[in-house]
Amino acid sequence: MFETHGLMLRADGRILVEHLDWRVAAGESWCVIGPNGAGKSTLLRTVAGLRAPDGGSVDIAGKPLPGWPLTALARERAYLAQSRGDAFAYRVIETVLMARHPYHADHYWEGSDDHAAAEAALRKLDVLHLAERDVRTLSGGERQRVALAALLAQETPLLLLDEPANALDLAHQVAMTELLARLCREEGRAVVSVGHDLNLAWSGATHALLLMGEGAWRAGPVAQVMRADLLGACLGHPIAAIEHDGRTIFLPGAPSAAPSLAAAVTPVRRTS
Repeated sequence: MFETHGLMLRADGRILVEHLDWRVAAGESWCVIGPNGAGKSTLLRTVAGLRAPDGGSVDIAGKPLPGWPLTALARERAYLAQSRGDAFAYRVIETVLMARHPYHADHYWEGSDDHAAAEAALRKLDVLHLAERDVRTLSGGERQRVALAALLAQETPLLLLDEPANALDLAHQVAMTELLARLCREEGRAVVSVGHDLNLAWSGATHALLLMGEGAWRAGPVAQVMRADLLGACLGHPIAAIEHDGRTIFLPGAPSAAPSLAAAVTPVRRTS
C-alpha cells in the first residue's frame, strides 16, 4: 500500500523520526504507538500527503506521493483527523456523502451509488438512525462514529486513522476495532491507526510501529514489537504483559521497574 524511504520528521527543532524505512502491505493493520509529542500525528499527516517530509520520501501504491493528483489520491487513501469542528448545520447523511466527492469527476450531485455507500457505512458504525440529525446536536461519541462512517464511505484501500477510539464507549471501541481488522482480513485493505490503548491495539493489529524518541523507532509484527520491555522504554513507564484466559493484557507496571531505552532496544531502528 505504501512505503517510506529514509523518512525524517522534525518539529520545533527536534527530530521526531529518522531514517524510517517502513512498508505497509495490503491486508495489514498497523498500530502506531508512542508518548505525547513523539510524532505520531505528524507521521500520519505526512503519509496522507498533508505535510511534506523533512527528509526522505513516501510512495503510495508504488508512486511517489508528490506525483499523485489530489482526486486520485483521495480515492487511494482516506484520513481521519484527531479532531474536527462542525461550523454548519449539515445533516449526518450529508456529512458522510461529502466523502464521496472524489468520485464526482463528471457530475456535482451525488447519485444512488453514493447514497448506498453512505448508508452502508452509517449502518456499519451503528449510526444510520441518526442520518437526518444535525451533526452539531450529536454527542462526542456519535460524532466520532459519523466521522468513521465517512472514512469508510470514501472506499479507499488505505485507511489512516488518528486516535479513532476518541470519545467512543467501550462497546463501540471494540466494535470499531473488530470492523477495521475485518476490512483488512476480508477485503485486503490496509489500516494504520494511532492510539494509546495497548489492549485495543493488540486485539486488532497485525503489526506495530513504536516511536521511541529522538528519531528512533521499531517496527514489525505485534508479537515481536509489542513486548513489555519495548513498550515500557517507548512510553517511559514500565508495562506488564499478563496472560489470562488465552489473551495478553497490558497493564502499567511499578515505576521502579521502568526499563531504559538503551537496555530495551538494541538496535532501535529495525524494519519489519
